[in-house]
Amino acid sequence: MTADQIVLLGGLWLDGSAWTDVAAELEKMDRRPVPVTLPGQGDGNTSATLADQVAAVLAAVDAGPGRSVVVGHSAACSLAWMAADARPERVAKVVLIGGVPAVDGDTYADFFEVDAGVVPFPGWEPFDGADAADLDEQARRDFAAAAVPVPEGVAKGVVRLTDERRFDVPVVLVCPEFTPAQAQEMITAGQVPELARAKDLDLVDIDSGHWPMLTRPAELARILTEV
Repeated sequence: MTADQIVLLGGLWLDGSAWTDVAAELEKMDRRPVPVTLPGQGDGNTSATLADQVAAVLAAVDAGPGRSVVVGHSAACSLAWMAADARPERVAKVVLIGGVPAVDGDTYADFFEVDAGVVPFPGWEPFDGADAADLDEQARRDFAAAAVPVPEGVAKGVVRLTDERRFDVPVVLVCPEFTPAQAQEMITAGQVPELARAKDLDLVDIDSGHWPMLTRPAELARILTEV
């Protein structure tokens, strides 16, 4: 299934620059990357909502010359899936990195404390272990310094899914800090209802922590071209 562009969506605290190295590798392979700086995550709009982010993703998809592969990382896996729900005829494939889509009615990313209307990066304690194992101390300092507080209206936004045709869109789940076998166990156990209903689902391993766009950009770009 061919596509004309690869739309790249970062998870919490990331702006479009998180994809710089991946985008450079994709361009070397004659792909057209479209890193998106989501509203509220790099544009200074602390009042941005989840609906604003969805609109920005759909604008990127609609601006393409044809169909798009939409790549979502972590929390933005739900955002990528919402794009497939809203534009099933324009999304050629969804790639999910280190996360799974929420179901209709779930909160987008209500995982961390809100402070003065935003969700700041909580430090590294919540990510002890496999998540951050491949980030050295300098990389952790750089990440924390660049992290963009996420507006409460994004984190506490409600996921809405309405079009059953989303299940016809092929999906690839890239497994960084967990294995494809672990992901399959979760799906089989009914913990990921949206992926359990996907008609075309592939699981792909990558040897990295939770942020492979930062630590394994060439390998991640290769995966994105192959899928």
